Amino acid sequence: MDEPAIACLAALPPSEREARLAEIDESRAFDLCYTWRAWARPSQLAPEGKWRVWLLLAGRGFGKTRSGAEFVREQVGLGEVKRVALVAPTAADARDVMVEGESGLLAISPPSERPLYEPSKRRLTWPNGAMATLFSADEPERLRGPQFDLAWCDELAAWRYPMAWDMLMMGLRLGANPRVVATTTPKPVPLIRALLKAPDCAVTRGSTRENADNLAPSFLGAILAQYDGTRLGRQELDAELLEDVPGALWTRDAIERARVDAAPGLRRIVVAIDPAVSSKDDADETGIVVAGLGEDGHGYVLDDRSGRLRPHEWAARAIAAFHAHHADRIVAEVNNGGEMVETTLRMLDASVPYKPVHASRGKMMRAEPVAALYEQGRVHHRGAFPALEDQMCVFAGAASGGASPDRLDALVWALTELMVERGSGLFEYYRQLVAGT
Repeated sequence: MDEPAIACLAALPPSEREARLAEIDESRAFDLCYTWRAWARPSQLAPEGKWRVWLLLAGRGFGKTRSGAEFVREQVGLGEVKRVALVAPTAADARDVMVEGESGLLAISPPSERPLYEPSKRRLTWPNGAMATLFSADEPERLRGPQFDLAWCDELAAWRYPMAWDMLMMGLRLGANPRVVATTTPKPVPLIRALLKAPDCAVTRGSTRENADNLAPSFLGAILAQYDGTRLGRQELDAELLEDVPGALWTRDAIERARVDAAPGLRRIVVAIDPAVSSKDDADETGIVVAGLGEDGHGYVLDDRSGRLRPHEWAARAIAAFHAHHADRIVAEVNNGGEMVETTLRMLDASVPYKPVHASRGKMMRAEPVAALYEQGRVHHRGAFPALEDQMCVFAGAASGGASPDRLDALVWALTELMVERGSGLFEYYRQLVAGT
C-alpha cells in the first residue's frame, strides 16, 4: 500500500477504517500492522523541514516511546543511518523501555526487519548492517569517543547528568544530516529550557488524552480523577512546562548555580531515611538521601535512592547506600515507625551506626534553615536528582497541597544532621577553625 493510500486510510473515521481493513487480504493486513504512518497520530510523526533535534514533549501514555522507536526504525529502513545511539536515564531503562518494551524497537519491527539484539554487547544490528548501541545517561563518559548519525534520547528531562547530552552531541557527526529525537515528559530543567530556545530544535507537544483510544479506560479514568487540574497533572498529563512555585523555598536556578560534577574530600557522610507509613501500592515513597559535609564546610548531596518500598526493601537500600558511600551514620525519622525503623535496619545489618530523629517542628520550619544554606551557596548537588529537585521547587509549606515531600524530608534530615544541629559536623568544623586546629 503506497503512502497516499495509507494517508487516506488513516484519515477515515474509525468505523469506516475498520470496514476498509476488513476488505484487505491477510498478507496485506499483516504488512499494514507494521506500517506506522497508517496508525500514528500526526503529532507522533517527525516534523517537516530542517531540524537537528526533534523534542517531543508529551504526557504519560501519549505514545512517546512508540514515536521514538518508529522514527529510528524508519530511518534505518530507509538506509539513511548506520550508527545509532539509544540513551536513557539508566541502563535498565534503555533495555526495558527502548529495546524490550511493548513499544520498543524489537516489538515494533516486522520479523523480516527485526534487529539482532545482543544484550551483553548493548547492541542491536539490523539486517541491512545498521547498528545501535545502548547507553545510560548515568555514565556520560561512555559517550566520549563513539560517533553516530542518529540518536534517540528517552526521558531527557530525567537525566541525572546533563553532561551526557553534551557528550552525545559531540559524537553526532556522521553522515550528511545527523539528528536526534528526544522523547520526554517536560520538566523545567536547564537542558529543556535551552532546547526550546535553540533555532535547530523542532518541538512537538502532546497530552495523555490524545491517546485515550489506546489506554485502559480504568487507568485513564483513575489518573484523570486524581490528577486532572493539579500541578502534577498539568506537567505529567498535559505536558506543560511549569516554572517555580511562588513561595517555594527552593528555585531551580539556585540549585543549578550550585551544582557540581564532583565533591571535594568529605569529613562526614550520612544516609537519611524518611520512612513511609504504609507500603501499599498507593503509599508515599520512602525518602532515602545521601549527603556529605565537605572539607570546605559546604554540604554535598550525593545520592537519592528513594522509592515506593516495603520496610525490608528500604532498609536494604539504605544499608547498601551506607556501604557504597562509606557513610558514617544512618539517620531516620521515627515519629511514625518508632522502634520498627531501627529493628528493620538491625535485622539486615546490626553493625550500622544509627541515630533516630524526631520531628518536633513542622515540615516548613525544619526545611527553612536548610533552604537558607542553599541560598548562601553552601549546599551543592553532585549531579542531578530530578525527582528530588521537583519536590524541592514546589514545596511551599501548607500551600503545597497534601502531597508528602518524602525525598525532601530525607534531604532535610541529612543536611540538618550535617550542618544545622548543634554538634553537627559543620559546628565542629568551625570550632576547629576558630581554635586553629
